[in-house]
Amino acid sequence: MMNIKERAGNFSWARHAVNKMKIELDLFRSEEILLPAEPGGWWHQYVCPRHHTELIFDAAERDAVVFSCPKGCKLEGEPYRGAWLVYRHQAMARYALQAAAVYAADGEEFYSGLARTILAGYAEQFPLYPVHPDAQPWMLRGRAFHQALTEAIWSTTLIRAYLLLVDHGVTFTAGEEKKLQAFFTMLEESMEQYRRILIHEKKNAENNYTAWLNASLACVYAAKGTGEKLGSLLEGEGGFYHHLSIGVKPDGFEFEGSTYYHIFVLRAYLIAAEMAERFGDDLYDAKGDQGQSIRGMFQLLVELSGDNGELPALHDGPYARVPFAREIAEVFEIGCAVYKDPTFQPVLAKAYRYLYGQEERTGLEAVLYGQGESMELHSPSWTRASVLLPDSGFAVLRHPGNPLSVLADFGEHGGSHGHYDKLHITIMHRLGEVAPELGMVPYGSTLRKEWYAETASHNTVSIGGRSQAPHTGSCRQFRQENEDTYLWIRSDGAYEEAVLDRHLLLTDGWLLDWFHVEQVTGREQDREIDWWYHPTGHLLFPVESSRVWTDSPAVLGQEAGYGSVEVLSLLQNETDCALRAGWSTRHGGGGHDPEYEVSVSALLQPGSILHEIRTPGITEDPSRRIRGIMLRHRGPSAHFITAYRAGHEPVVLKLVSQAGGPPRIQVEAAGQRMVYYLNPEAGLIQEEYRNTEE
Repeated sequence: MMNIKERAGNFSWARHAVNKMKIELDLFRSEEILLPAEPGGWWHQYVCPRHHTELIFDAAERDAVVFSCPKGCKLEGEPYRGAWLVYRHQAMARYALQAAAVYAADGEEFYSGLARTILAGYAEQFPLYPVHPDAQPWMLRGRAFHQALTEAIWSTTLIRAYLLLVDHGVTFTAGEEKKLQAFFTMLEESMEQYRRILIHEKKNAENNYTAWLNASLACVYAAKGTGEKLGSLLEGEGGFYHHLSIGVKPDGFEFEGSTYYHIFVLRAYLIAAEMAERFGDDLYDAKGDQGQSIRGMFQLLVELSGDNGELPALHDGPYARVPFAREIAEVFEIGCAVYKDPTFQPVLAKAYRYLYGQEERTGLEAVLYGQGESMELHSPSWTRASVLLPDSGFAVLRHPGNPLSVLADFGEHGGSHGHYDKLHITIMHRLGEVAPELGMVPYGSTLRKEWYAETASHNTVSIGGRSQAPHTGSCRQFRQENEDTYLWIRSDGAYEEAVLDRHLLLTDGWLLDWFHVEQVTGREQDREIDWWYHPTGHLLFPVESSRVWTDSPAVLGQEAGYGSVEVLSLLQNETDCALRAGWSTRHGGGGHDPEYEVSVSALLQPGSILHEIRTPGITEDPSRRIRGIMLRHRGPSAHFITAYRAGHEPVVLKLVSQAGGPPRIQVEAAGQRMVYYLNPEAGLIQEEYRNTEE
């Protein structure tokens, strides 16, 4: 592969990116390089307690005592100062790597000097930090930060800067080198101790921490030239191969079921692989005990992504955030360079659109790892079929040419980063998500546990005003036939003596969603069943009315257990509504795109009432409340039947018959009429349409 100097000389995007990076670094020509003397805290506390948005950080700000919320709040003191220091230390490490990359491109000594000064400054400062006294009891404590995890990540950035300088002939003074080697030795001792605690004392080798402790130590060994120690990071308990075998499922998904933590671990693996390559070890094609691989982790992300390259925010993880988008860009630049797989490009292009508003490669990640002149959104021949991930417990229903797709979650809870979200679905349009998982706020926000991890914030069902119990669901059927994909997933551990079944049928431009809940408990409080739908677009009520199974009394009753939900109105006998999800600024455009329109139809059973609700929004800005739907049914069992169709013409749902048995539903869509019913053993059944007057 080309090195940085060759890229800058051969590709216009690389030359342009290097010039932009120079401009960012040139502020240090007139300012003294100021490294904070204080250790950092926990970045998750850099969040507004009122609006639950991440506070503003300006990398050019040398020091700060007042911290601003995007909504105008001004905060001072701890924990915000400590969290700001995390951002500042990370920014300085990034400046060191950026300066080293610019030097590698052009050989200008100002930039190597800048990187050397930052590195030598931290080497001198790090021994002065004690093990952090303010870390929370559950944390594996670091020195420069509350968490050893943050320290490991930060150290890999600094050491990669050091190695890049050395690779390009930069020499440090004897005094600088002595301090740097002492710094590396302290890191080595700390990371080996943290690793021993995590793997051998806490018996938690699969933790995502382990991947980063391994990555940090791999960087240390590379900087110290002690390749003989690398073997302990590759073999044995908690080593690279062992972690790949226990931290990643056989289908390629990181065990916590989180897109964010999947990227997080994959990035650590790639840094370790880069360091191992220096000693002649190739980890890019390594295999775990059940076939897990780095390439398979990339392919898993491609399978989960939307047609526009957007990655869904499954379980814990931000919906969208600049540092996360940078991590995606770094990971996928490496993936494209190593594996040369064009199907990786849409995810990479989406990251660049979020960061810079364009698909062209630019920025530090591109300069470090980018290969090639241009980047297409996807190749015209690229098509993806529906996919089942049986080990992780996810499925994606999609067909070539169908603008709608749906992702369903039925698997393991996901440990400490899991949500109470079994049978949740994310509905996607080819231009963007229609009804997503809302993401996760920084963990210092009270809304992490009060709302975003709870069942009611997901597109699934809750019972009795309570969230589901942590558990694992199951897949009863997954079937693909021509242009139809059918998925039947079940949860029988969410609530005592209740069985939840979700039937999803994607076909010919529309999606049928039949959610059946069966309870055998007789407790009155458990007979209130709520079906939740959280779209990100504009919800219009109603398009049509009159199609209900029976009239429902307009009685709202007491709202129990949903403190973050605001019930705006009660909709009676109004069952068809449309979601018009216009292209927004977040997606990189402006105004309304008539192609990005999805109609939603709902059919109510006797005893069900449809509520319009307002809830906290996606985690980019929780204070921007979104408008959604909650269907409430009181009774021992419930059928929630909805249909989604691309375009403004809704699917027509009609009760054909019930007569005390399971309902039969007529669906009119795309000029066709179909009748469906549920069979307890076979699932969703389509019968031949009969023109009756029932």
